Amino acid sequence: MPGRGTAVATCLLLCGAALAAAGCGLGPGSSVGTVDLTVTRDFGAVKIAESSAEANESDTVMRLLEREDEIETRYGGGYVKSIDGVSETERDGHPYDWFFFVDGIESPVGAKEVSPVGGERIWWDLRDWSASEHVPAVVGSWPAPFTTGWEGHAPVVVVECEGAGAACGTVRAALEGEGVKVAAGSPDGAIRVLVGPWSRLRSDPAAALVEKGPAESGVYAGFQGEGEATRLVGFDPEGGEARTFGPGAGLVAATRRLEGLPVWLVTGGTVAGVRAAAAALDAEDLRDHYAVASEAGTVTPLPLRSGPG
Repeated sequence: MPGRGTAVATCLLLCGAALAAAGCGLGPGSSVGTVDLTVTRDFGAVKIAESSAEANESDTVMRLLEREDEIETRYGGGYVKSIDGVSETERDGHPYDWFFFVDGIESPVGAKEVSPVGGERIWWDLRDWSASEHVPAVVGSWPAPFTTGWEGHAPVVVVECEGAGAACGTVRAALEGEGVKVAAGSPDGAIRVLVGPWSRLRSDPAAALVEKGPAESGVYAGFQGEGEATRLVGFDPEGGEARTFGPGAGLVAATRRLEGLPVWLVTGGTVAGVRAAAAALDAEDLRDHYAVASEAGTVTPLPLRSGPG
């Protein structure tokens, strides 16, 4: 009769051959639910693949991607080089690599270290990171994270209104229309939605990151001017000012300060701009965009595209 050590060694050998990360004889584990998987390039401008996958207890974000798409990896399988034939590259001296978001929040760890719990929206995007190595949060997974929570925490959402007028009601209605219960007061651990003209929001520590540029905030937009003359400016992927919008333009963006909760901004240079931004809070206008400018019923994804598509 073989000893216990021999049996253990045999099990480990068989497990390694089968790549069964859940352990020898345990299989993939039970289902935890469905996960939506989206693959795009150029800040969401071009969709490459989209699917819904059943996630198991032993799954990671990397394993889901491997099952749904053809991928190439580097560094021992911990880094994605290529998805469905679209590979990391360099264009005109600018680096392009794969990044992923879980429910609209950029993951601080690798895809092999994130285990889905079911219900997430996982978004992979190949983008130019010359202007910003990190984009901490995006709006393109709406209504997540408001409906899903954040890193395993149940969603708590507050809307903070600063001189926004009727736009605050529009924001609340959009959230409640997605089944989100907006909390009263300022409870700890809440995802904040700041609504108001930029002149009123810019003093908030998280909102203030926007004025430091995409490298700090991950938001490819800014504001120029003072008071009623404040105008939204859209940036290109290199972080340069590409377009100054009119007085009625608003911005919907998300950011994160340090390792804190994501903060959404529904703002504009004027109250009219805030109303335009609030009107863009729906999946049709936000899906697969990092941020958007909204003006006279037209929604423009940010950053603004430059060069060939």
